[in-house]
Amino acid sequence: MAQILPIEKFLPLTDTLPLVDVRSPAEFAQGHIPGAVNIPLFDNEEKAVVGVGYKQGGKENAVQLGLEIVGPKLAGFVKQAKRLAPKKEILLHCWRGGMRSGSMAWLFETAGMKAYTLEGGYKAYRRYIREQFSRPVKMLVLGGTTGSGKTDILKVLEKRGEQFLDIENIAHHKGSVFGLLGQKPQPTNEQFENNLADAWRRFDFKRIIWLEDESLQLGSCVQPDPLFFQLRKAPLIKIIVPKPEREKQLVKEYGRFKKEELREQLVKIRERLGGQYLKKALKALENGDLQTVAGLALRYYDKAYAYGTLQRPQENIFELKVEKDNPEGNVQMILEFIENKVSQLI
Repeated sequence: MAQILPIEKFLPLTDTLPLVDVRSPAEFAQGHIPGAVNIPLFDNEEKAVVGVGYKQGGKENAVQLGLEIVGPKLAGFVKQAKRLAPKKEILLHCWRGGMRSGSMAWLFETAGMKAYTLEGGYKAYRRYIREQFSRPVKMLVLGGTTGSGKTDILKVLEKRGEQFLDIENIAHHKGSVFGLLGQKPQPTNEQFENNLADAWRRFDFKRIIWLEDESLQLGSCVQPDPLFFQLRKAPLIKIIVPKPEREKQLVKEYGRFKKEELREQLVKIRERLGGQYLKKALKALENGDLQTVAGLALRYYDKAYAYGTLQRPQENIFELKVEKDNPEGNVQMILEFIENKVSQLI
């Protein structure tokens, strides 16, 4: 008989055992536990048929319909499972931990495998991960106006062994109007939260977790409220970088894209940039003067960042001036600054 495990015991096993999500392809596409493989008991249309059967004739009718649909697929399910789990141990779940996962677990056990199902199913997983973001942690946030090279600095910190929750990488968006350029398609918001949680659970919560100062929304992805609340309350190391250096950083980061792509994004901030400045930016773009384009774009971004900073507790903001876009050198300055100024707040 399959063993039913609570989420606290089930989730760590996903690091070593194959995980099967037996929900429909549409449910899986909307959001799934990272690393899961979809072996749907019913496809999207079949799930709808069974649902209608339940409404019209009750559970017994739905079960009969389900058996008629699933019967010819049983051998195929077992073949897929054995390919995934050569050691004959497998994890699986459905939406609520009910009949779909229970039936598939029975099948796999009958075929000589050891199956573990998730108590409460994917619904319990979703509730659990959102609770984890409320867990108080030692958090430091690196901030600074657009073009300050914050992500590069954080990646250097990560290489040095620090813990970095790279929200932009997980969202496939850099948080600005240009943030989608060069990125993979964004995940659904549900999958974004799942992927964040997968990174979050791997941290050592006795140590500092670094984040970049982000707005609540990155493109179509919205941070979970408990995580964003902690990010906004945590100490912020705000690096002050000269504007010419920030302009160079933007040119380096976005200068490789086509003029048409850059023009499309500039037009999106027409109202906040102002028609006069937009006209200048578009003319500079046409002439290949990307430094001027970057300088004009920073008019908008600097105002937006200043507003976001005001939403933080001002006593938790620590400013550090740096002269150059030099991630390695700036990391050392930041670590020394923290040791002298911020350690008492962590």
